[in-house]
Amino acid sequence: MADAAATPPVHASPGSRLEVLLAFLKLGLTSFGGPIAHIGYFREEFVRRRGWMDEAHFAQLLAVCQLLPGPASSQMGFAIGLFRAGAGGALAAFVAFTLPSALLMFAFAALAPALGNEPGQAAIHGLKLVAVAVVAHGVLGMARQLTPDAPRLLIAAASALLVLLAGAAWVSLGVIALGALAGRLLCRHAGVPATAVFPVRHGRRSALAFLLVFLAGLAGALLLPAEGPASLAALAATFYRAGALVFGGGHVVLPLLQQGTVATGWITPDAFLAGYGAAQALPGPMFSLAAFLGAQVGPGVPAAAGALVALLALFLPGFLLLLAVLPVWATLASRPGVAPIMAGVNAAVVGLLAAALYDPVLTQGVRGPADLLVAAVGLALLLAGRPALWMVLWCVGMSLLGARLA
Repeated sequence: MADAAATPPVHASPGSRLEVLLAFLKLGLTSFGGPIAHIGYFREEFVRRRGWMDEAHFAQLLAVCQLLPGPASSQMGFAIGLFRAGAGGALAAFVAFTLPSALLMFAFAALAPALGNEPGQAAIHGLKLVAVAVVAHGVLGMARQLTPDAPRLLIAAASALLVLLAGAAWVSLGVIALGALAGRLLCRHAGVPATAVFPVRHGRRSALAFLLVFLAGLAGALLLPAEGPASLAALAATFYRAGALVFGGGHVVLPLLQQGTVATGWITPDAFLAGYGAAQALPGPMFSLAAFLGAQVGPGVPAAAGALVALLALFLPGFLLLLAVLPVWATLASRPGVAPIMAGVNAAVVGLLAAALYDPVLTQGVRGPADLLVAAVGLALLLAGRPALWMVLWCVGMSLLGARLA
């Protein structure tokens, strides 16, 4: 197969870290709707309005971030800040886009113990129904995009079945590895993606250093026990492991974090799903859920320290891989063997998310036919393109109404 032609780098004039900070702070405060919506916000702000990138490079940067593990929209923001103002711009973009939602999730963790009364419990149950609608929407959307043929559907179905039957914390890693192998064997028809040369200020030697740091972090995270009492080191390992393996970003982090925090007994299933549901109502990246989870893991970990460690550990591996790949993307992506492997990995990710939809989302969130109906209407709102906030208000409002009428 012929190599795809590389497009020339972006020629945007350099900017300041302050302008990057202010641009992303506005998005961090206003970009509701989840990862897919964030891409639309970024395109409008940085391609159409500010002209920091052209359409071709924006599309190809999106392709890179979707192929790598990590939060795709946050990785895109990090890269746009990097292109505009160097390392300081990348850091400014991350902080400004993430901090508003992270602070709100930390505040929700602090308020959660006060929600023990009946209205509070009803609101939390409504957030669990939000999680049902959102994860179902994610499964449908990703299945349409990532399993368009019989081989990839088979990989997804086998992955879901394996996860449900095994139920162990290490299974996600095995499923992703098996998906890569199956893709290499069954998805040879997958096309080679277009390539681009990106305006980064570091070369291949630095890229190799970032890759080695990523691998060292992953090795450490995998060597630490997956079970045991909560501590800052265990928290960092758990969230780094999830961030390094979460192909597809956004909703796909749910099963990995559930295995790392609920299956280990650090967080109750109810608290986990309530935090996940609350994250849908906020602007900014869904990975800010880490701030809630890190603050909730138990008395052995101070809330603020746990939130910070979980947040940084979840985002770090995706950023390290992005920094490693950007300088060599034009060479790497043109290799014919890359596309089939990534096709298999993405199909396995659909299976992971489908398994999570059943357990714990449905098993913990739906208590009867009325709950199922409320979640179905929430899903219908999302499928109709309504803002996610409408769905959150519907699910929580109906749960409060049901508790009042009971």
